[in-house]
Amino acid sequence: MNRTRWIFVGIVVIALVIVGITLTTRGLRPDTGGSTPVTGGGEAITVDRPDTVTVRVLTALPVEAWVRNAAASYNATAPTIDGVPITVEIIAMDGLTALGRWDRNTFGALEGDVSPEEVDQATLATLEEFPTAWIPESRYLVELANASYKERLGRDVFLTDGEYRARPIATSLLTWGLYQSRADVLIEKFGEISWNTIYDAAIAKGGWPELGGEPGWGYFKLVVPNPNKNIAGLHAMIAAAGEYYERPDVTVADVTDPQFQAWLGELMGAVTDFSSASAYTAEDFALFGYSVGDGGQLLEADLLLNMEGILTRWEDPINLYYPRYVTWFDFPFSVWVGPETSALQKNAALEFQRYLLSDEQQQAGLAYGLRPANPRVPMDAVPDSLFVTWKNRGVESVIPRSDAMRNPNRDVLLALLRWFDLNVAE
Repeated sequence: MNRTRWIFVGIVVIALVIVGITLTTRGLRPDTGGSTPVTGGGEAITVDRPDTVTVRVLTALPVEAWVRNAAASYNATAPTIDGVPITVEIIAMDGLTALGRWDRNTFGALEGDVSPEEVDQATLATLEEFPTAWIPESRYLVELANASYKERLGRDVFLTDGEYRARPIATSLLTWGLYQSRADVLIEKFGEISWNTIYDAAIAKGGWPELGGEPGWGYFKLVVPNPNKNIAGLHAMIAAAGEYYERPDVTVADVTDPQFQAWLGELMGAVTDFSSASAYTAEDFALFGYSVGDGGQLLEADLLLNMEGILTRWEDPINLYYPRYVTWFDFPFSVWVGPETSALQKNAALEFQRYLLSDEQQQAGLAYGLRPANPRVPMDAVPDSLFVTWKNRGVESVIPRSDAMRNPNRDVLLALLRWFDLNVAE
């Protein structure tokens, strides 16, 4: 055997020895108990897998019942992510309330240069309750919350693109709902239902008799959600401003104009009692009837969900009338992308988002008066769709010609809320 062959054989023997030592060393290592190895920086580290992944979803009031029922159905399927069981928890919260908590960092987001591995046990315990996702009424609320955190932390916490982007799961809009007896009188006198019509009705010194209605009806009573309890009340005032100025965008200068404020003050003065109204104004409508009001601008989904109760208790049906300046709510499912929640939680949240957008769950939303975000699901997809049930009450699958109100900025919101607190709230 020549020298070259001896060298080749020597190299092979050395390689076999190295492989044998490596295999022996691995065989002597203790069992990791199902831990997942994660490599980084050249050396493998071991990350323990949790027993369960909890997804906590802050959810706007108009979609809370639908989302909560969907979560119960989802949990019943025993879902998993990478072999770990998923549990979805729903926390009902009005969008403005949630935005205020994000702004004040009530949920306890970490500072920009701090990671979960660097905090004490008390802080870690707080993070166990941190929201994994947020479903507010409108995506602009997500944008406002993200802007606040980006200024403080120097990074985005809610995304507008990519896998974790905010995605609408349903839609609804503000529309007029009036008892048919009252609506017939107003249309006979003014020709349409609009904020200007409602204003004229609200300031009629002679009450309903002056408008052509019955003396026993008293004065016109407007129904608007309390802006401090339900963001729909704030948007009703924004929609009123849109009609007042005859354009879909409203500025701080508009809402602080003395003439507009005087007009709005007379309009809001027709509301029976803001202080005693709950966050569920359409439900109050159904429970207490004419004592709550004659009609107003409310979320279509809330009205549709309470139509049966209104008709059963009061025998005077509610009719729907769509305004020219329409306020849309798109209920975006928004995943928190900061380090406060784990990668498993974020991905589990996406799994639940997909479940909500499935054909089955979108069809279920029709029974709650919600318009599907899934384009495959038509408004009449199921027999119990409220858009089918109440079609004879003015419900429109396709909204008539209208202008979509543009999303207000933070300054407009704060200006209107401040005006409301100083001039209307009790």
